[in-house]
Amino acid sequence: MRKSTLAIALAGTTLLIGACAAIRRHGPVGNHAVPQPAKLVDVQRYMGRWYEQYRYEASFEKEMDGVTAEYSLEHDGTVRVVNRGQRRGKWKESIGKAKIVDAATNAKLKVSFFGPFYGNYWVLDHDDDYQWSIVGEPSGRYLWVLTRDPRPSAELLSDIEGRVKSLGYDRSLLRRTQH
Repeated sequence: MRKSTLAIALAGTTLLIGACAAIRRHGPVGNHAVPQPAKLVDVQRYMGRWYEQYRYEASFEKEMDGVTAEYSLEHDGTVRVVNRGQRRGKWKESIGKAKIVDAATNAKLKVSFFGPFYGNYWVLDHDDDYQWSIVGEPSGRYLWVLTRDPRPSAELLSDIEGRVKSLGYDRSLLRRTQH
């Protein structure tokens, strides 16, 4: 009896995971050939507060401004992630965790805000001094441009936009985040 219950539970879980994998992601593809990360990431230097400057709009971030991401390294090697943003005058916060999945570069992580469900987080490029970062994932539907300064110079933003374009992303899909 126990074996059959376990088999049913396993089959149900497999079916649920398969169904979740088959669900179409929302939003247009802004890059049909997402590149591999360009540089190694020094995890210690990547930690801290980042200010979102641009993004591809996603349902979980729709109409948000003042968006920040705060990363801190935990004792077990995972990264604590705190995302904050404001929508219609109300602050929202999501706390998650990330784990490095490519130890050779530290540029590919899996991030979770919902229990056992993880999404890709690839640091596609960053400044040598970690003053800006371009983050994406393999589907090409998500993109974030992050800086350490909430209001960087127009010249820096223009340079980063040029880099976004050179990575193959459709800049017309970018939404500017207000700070």
